[in-house]
Amino acid sequence: MMASRLLKINGLTGLFLWLCVQLGAQPVLSEQAQISLLTCSPGDKAAYTLYGHTAVRVRGQIIVDSVRRNNIDIIFNYGVFDFSKPNFIYRFAKGETDYMLAYEKYDDFLMDYIMRGSEVYEQTLNLTQHEKETFWQALLLNAEVQNRVYRYNFFYDNCSTRPVTVLERCLDGKIQFQETPSVSFREMINRCTRDHPWLTFGCDLVLGLPTDRTATFRESFFLPENVRKAFACAEVLRPDGRRVPLVSAEQVLVEEIPDGETENIFFTPLTCGLPVFLLTLSATLYGWRKKRCYRALDCLLFFCAGAAGCVLFFLCFLSEHPGIWPNLSIGWLHPFHLAGVILFAVKKLKKAACYYHFINFAALLSTCCVWFFLPQHLNMAFIPLGASLLIRSGYGIVGKLRNIG
Repeated sequence: MMASRLLKINGLTGLFLWLCVQLGAQPVLSEQAQISLLTCSPGDKAAYTLYGHTAVRVRGQIIVDSVRRNNIDIIFNYGVFDFSKPNFIYRFAKGETDYMLAYEKYDDFLMDYIMRGSEVYEQTLNLTQHEKETFWQALLLNAEVQNRVYRYNFFYDNCSTRPVTVLERCLDGKIQFQETPSVSFREMINRCTRDHPWLTFGCDLVLGLPTDRTATFRESFFLPENVRKAFACAEVLRPDGRRVPLVSAEQVLVEEIPDGETENIFFTPLTCGLPVFLLTLSATLYGWRKKRCYRALDCLLFFCAGAAGCVLFFLCFLSEHPGIWPNLSIGWLHPFHLAGVILFAVKKLKKAACYYHFINFAALLSTCCVWFFLPQHLNMAFIPLGASLLIRSGYGIVGKLRNIG
């Protein structure tokens, strides 16, 4: 959905355009110039490439001061961010990531996606000269240093939604989309990450109840492929009542090349969680026979759960990302497990530890009973992990009653 690098102005054409913008000159598009929407298919090299990408291409002649002319073929890209900025990971987790609009040569942009093996699909927009010029000037205005940075929002304001919003403001009329039934945000995300179970697991963990809401047709535009499909059959309703296609021509610029690599199906959250559950169950049964409590096992399991709960707590209550709160996963994965670790580790606090086990057991058992009725989707890999905590809390209660440990 985004470019991974900070784009640079390349070549004489880019330098010419940059100077025009900085000096306040207003380059005008010729009548033969064209503006098109580029949709890049998802890649598999990094998480941010799994959702695809959208960019705007402008090609043709520009005219400055009615005298100077220059042929351009450039890409306006709203999906640029800089990894090198201080505290990038923290700011991204908190939802304070700033993206920017930048432009680069078309050939450089295309080569990047050829190297990724992604399909690049072009839709030439059916615009009047006035609409082309208005759109072009809006892009130049947004690309100015004081305007190019914006606060990124995965669902509502990203590289895919921005071009659509700018285009709608520049049309002499209104876009009429052929709306199709939509699904939830989570279903759309999981469809993109279906070949990456660990990423799906992470998304299911941190994305809360709002993500299970069915998105409106327009809200589905946060995915570039949805924009491409919507534009393919959209029309512009002119003020005089005429309807014209939004797209005048379509073509595939780069064919997709599958890399043939797939994630290890034996190393998934579910296949990793099952051994944890089986080991926990075996240790608990053995401890029952030997009348041992294995507090070290409790400390390890609940410490891991508590550490993960701290991350989830941070995202739920301190992050600005949409769709994260409320999150029912915090009912079984929360920071209070770290307090439980202290109770388990200190033998004099056995009674308090038993109370903690009782509360945790009741909460987990209640979640299990209503699992399939919850309005929020819970990943199946949560089951063995939650069951491990359930078993240990159940054994902690029984162990107290039998005076084990």
